[in-house]
Amino acid sequence: MKFCLILCISVVISIFITSCESVSKDDNVIVSHIDTTLIKDGHSYANIDKIRTKHLYLELDVNFENKTIYGVARHEMINFGADTAIFDIKGLAIRKVTIGKDKAHEKEADFIIGTNNEMLGQPLCVKITSQTQFINIYYQTTEKTEALDWLSPELTAGKKLPYMYTQGEAILTRSWIPIQDVPSNRITYSADVKVPVDLMALMSAENPKTKNKTGLYHFEMKQPIPCYLIALAVGDLRYKKLGKNCGVYSEPSLIGACASEFVDLPKLINAAEKIYGKYQWEQYDLIVLPYSFPFGGMENPRLTFASPTLLAGDRSLVSVVAHELAHSWSGNLVTNATWDDFWLNEGFTVYFEGRIMEEIYGKEVSDILALIEYQELETEISEIDKGEFPEDSHLKLALKGRNPDDGMTTIAYVKGAFFLKTLEQQVGRELFDKFMNSYFKKYSFRTITTEAFEAYLNSQLLKPNNITFNTKEWLYKSGIPANCYKIDSPRFRVIQKLADDFAQGKDIFKVKRKKDKITRAKYVTQEWLAFIRRLPSKMSPTMLQNLDKELNFKGCGNAEIMTEWFVLGINSNYRDIRPDMEKFLKKVGRRKYLIPIYKTLASSPDNLSWAKKVFETAKINYHFVSKSSIEDVLYPKTTINSRK
Repeated sequence: MKFCLILCISVVISIFITSCESVSKDDNVIVSHIDTTLIKDGHSYANIDKIRTKHLYLELDVNFENKTIYGVARHEMINFGADTAIFDIKGLAIRKVTIGKDKAHEKEADFIIGTNNEMLGQPLCVKITSQTQFINIYYQTTEKTEALDWLSPELTAGKKLPYMYTQGEAILTRSWIPIQDVPSNRITYSADVKVPVDLMALMSAENPKTKNKTGLYHFEMKQPIPCYLIALAVGDLRYKKLGKNCGVYSEPSLIGACASEFVDLPKLINAAEKIYGKYQWEQYDLIVLPYSFPFGGMENPRLTFASPTLLAGDRSLVSVVAHELAHSWSGNLVTNATWDDFWLNEGFTVYFEGRIMEEIYGKEVSDILALIEYQELETEISEIDKGEFPEDSHLKLALKGRNPDDGMTTIAYVKGAFFLKTLEQQVGRELFDKFMNSYFKKYSFRTITTEAFEAYLNSQLLKPNNITFNTKEWLYKSGIPANCYKIDSPRFRVIQKLADDFAQGKDIFKVKRKKDKITRAKYVTQEWLAFIRRLPSKMSPTMLQNLDKELNFKGCGNAEIMTEWFVLGINSNYRDIRPDMEKFLKKVGRRKYLIPIYKTLASSPDNLSWAKKVFETAKINYHFVSKSSIEDVLYPKTTINSRK
């Protein structure tokens, strides 16, 4: 799934004096001295250059009756002589802070909760000594906690029991755990979690395979991870083993479909290890969450969170699983040091995803996937060039003063991947893979900046082999460089020709032989995406109606195809899609699908009015991430306060 307060020292001092010495009426202590040095990552208040978390132990009580987590975050710190420890919090109620390892001898500590920033939350400043190693923060979540999605039974597959899950990337972990929420600080963690006895708890850690009768679960994550990868899910869950070290969790009614859809998971793991070395996290499981989950997948280590929209019934969207698995190397094993370096997570992962797909399903399929992504990249760059921040098409971002989510675009994902594809083409796959393996080995369980990667690339690949490459243009300039790797796909040309024939009025469904009949099953998902995108942006509703009669795009159940179809239908005033589109918008919470549809609806007054009515009903099934993004589309900030 991406700076704000990188300011001159006088402004930094001003911010911290204002934020850390603004005490609410409920605060009963004042710290005598606040460290005013802000670290380079401006998306965090944490002073990890002075003191940082080494290990986090969580005690969590998940209460579904009042939709609250009551917790204790026990931080084992590495202290470089600090007299203040600063943590990030957002939407949390801090009950008390103590110092000490032994629970029986904890001593309460003075602390301040600073002024709230809408994006960053607040600094929690704790008075300590230069010898302090253990800080314990007693807290509870509130209705303002953005990472948590509490689902009533009717919003689950089983319809009988509630569900809750977290989504921390990029900077939302601080809204359910008081933490130093910066990716450059990797930590280990453990947790004891209490949930209702009819539910099971899972985390991005070592997990149980069955429910127990007590509702008490213990977790260990022994490898250091960035805080955005700490994740929790609680629901009526069942596990199905798929291989020696992999399987899938879901609600009981979906477990059969999940096992069938992801049956190739062991093959994916084997293919990944063949390319870039041994999987470093012991176990790789998936959990299929309810439809409100805002992403296709989230690479939480040992437990990928996945959207049920991947259950297409034909394994056609398995590339998303390949992507999340690839994150076990790029992103989880080697992590972007700041959100300005987000492409180091996602560009490497998209590239690796393509290699996994090529290994299992062949280069033809991998090329089609890449071409579809390249189309999306070209579209997004065009939009970025016209927008407020044209520099957002750089791989190295500059998100000062902005939400890191603004960097979660196809630039990081697809331009980053094509940078690596282009490098591979120039140096040769054998040499490139040798470099990549050395990269993953050297930076395992570490973080890295774009500048450090550039230096490593030069010293380990380009200079030793006398290779000249336009690295700086790729990393620090706008657009797509001219030497970008070009993919040629005969299958892509065939499906585009089919779209051209249909647009020109030819009856593409009239054939002499039954085996030549065009059906939806005859082509993979990405081919149908290419077909729809090739059609004119505005068409006769009758022509679209004829396509639906033959291929039923509007009700096919494949969210990728349906999204493209709905966008075309809206632009073409094809009203027949509205009932299916409304059902889709009320069921699916994945932001990738929702935003294009709502954006297109918002482009005309009549459609905008209809979209707002649907959204007000549908938003109960959206996670905060999706809901807030859609609100920005339907209710621009200049008018959002006038909403009822």
